[in-house]
Amino acid sequence: MQGEDQAIGGRAMESMAGRLLVATPALKDPNFDRTVVLLVAHEPGGAVGVVLNRATEVPVADVLGDWSDLARDPAVLFEGGPVQPDSAICLARMRNPVKRLRGFHQVSGAVGTIDLSVDPERMRDSIGGIRVFAGYSGWGSGQLEQEIEGGSWFVLDALPGDAFVDRPDDLWPMVLRRQGGIMAAVAHFPPDVALN
Repeated sequence: MQGEDQAIGGRAMESMAGRLLVATPALKDPNFDRTVVLLVAHEPGGAVGVVLNRATEVPVADVLGDWSDLARDPAVLFEGGPVQPDSAICLARMRNPVKRLRGFHQVSGAVGTIDLSVDPERMRDSIGGIRVFAGYSGWGSGQLEQEIEGGSWFVLDALPGDAFVDRPDDLWPMVLRRQGGIMAAVAHFPPDVALN
């Protein structure tokens, strides 16, 4: 449903799937402090995303051995969010985004989710890299919109490489700096300063 308008309570809502949620310094939830979340689904019933900048030390090879050759550096699991941490969501970047690929669900451009039950060998020539997330971030109907209105999130355009950066710890300031202006200044906000 990416890019489509959907009616909610008589008013139109544009899907934010494929966009980034960047935590503002005002966000008080420690699960999302200085996080960058890629929304993989956004519909009237709610939204689902994965945190792009919380790498663990668990190698993908330890959990999904067959897929480890396709994992981008760092080839570790990421904490996708606090919901269902025992489940996995896999993002993939296609080499040719116009080609249809069974088991691949496009989120935006060449980036989408991939079905981990598919044989990775079948995907090898079509996929430029994967990233595996343990758990996800989820919001019920209207909850994300309320958090955005309350100043918890910046909603920004994603670049195709954001989900696959080599240094995920640098993603939060990097995304903010590339916005320029006052948004770039937020990237230098001290982590231990509380906003009232």
